[in-house]
Amino acid sequence: MKGRKPANIVAGKMTSVPAPPAWLSRLGKAEFRKIVTILIERNHLTNADLGTVAAYADALSQLADSTRQVNRDGMVVATPNGLRKHPAISIQINARNQVRQLAAELGLTPVSRSRPSIRDDNEDDTSFMD
Repeated sequence: MKGRKPANIVAGKMTSVPAPPAWLSRLGKAEFRKIVTILIERNHLTNADLGTVAAYADALSQLADSTRQVNRDGMVVATPNGLRKHPAISIQINARNQVRQLAAELGLTPVSRSRPSIRDDNEDDTSFMD
């Protein structure tokens, strides 16, 4: 990585769980509260992260809805042109990819949690040579 190391974000850290956006589904709101609580406990949540958390919660809700539809209707549907893949499968795949990407971005996966955190120790990159 070139340039200076980014500093830890301190301003705007959240200490209480805000209300979820009204446009989220019931499942999305529950997931929003759950994830915000986890991130506050880890001291990793700022106001700037709330949009990402809401997008994660919405994607998880879409994944659940599309999975329910596929489970109810089956993987294929009958059309005038024969059997076709259920349209909800595409939604399911996209939602799963969004959930995976946003979970990693928020530090909710084991791999993303195992990465070194960003430090603000005012050391330059050549300190190992001392």
